[in-house]
Amino acid sequence: MTLSLADAEKIIAAAHAHASKLGIRVSVAVVDVGGNLVALQRMDGAIPISPQIAEGKAVGAAMFMRDGGSLLTMANERPAFFNAVSGMARTLVPGPGSVLVTRDDAVLGAVGVSGGKPEQDLECAEAGVSSLK
Repeated sequence: MTLSLADAEKIIAAAHAHASKLGIRVSVAVVDVGGNLVALQRMDGAIPISPQIAEGKAVGAAMFMRDGGSLLTMANERPAFFNAVSGMARTLVPGPGSVLVTRDDAVLGAVGVSGGKPEQDLECAEAGVSSLK
């Protein structure tokens, strides 16, 4: 199974719609299981660095096959390991705001959101993924 562009666009649209309900502006990145960018969009008014942060969150989640909150825990508990691995891969951003995209218990990729508070980014990411169910 693969994560299609149509799926990625649906995730982004749902995450942006949720951000609008929260009154925030975000960027949303969707990557495949290998951490390769499938789609990325920045809402008008989202902070300029948010696309790069969103992609880093998504890549980290995909590469470690865990959500951003779990990745942050690992980074805090094992900083030397996390820094070593970060040097081997593209930019990884641990923290709330990224979740895995799964279908039938298979990981297809991940979504990362940046621009709001951490809990708002997470809500938007979860809303995006929920749109595929």
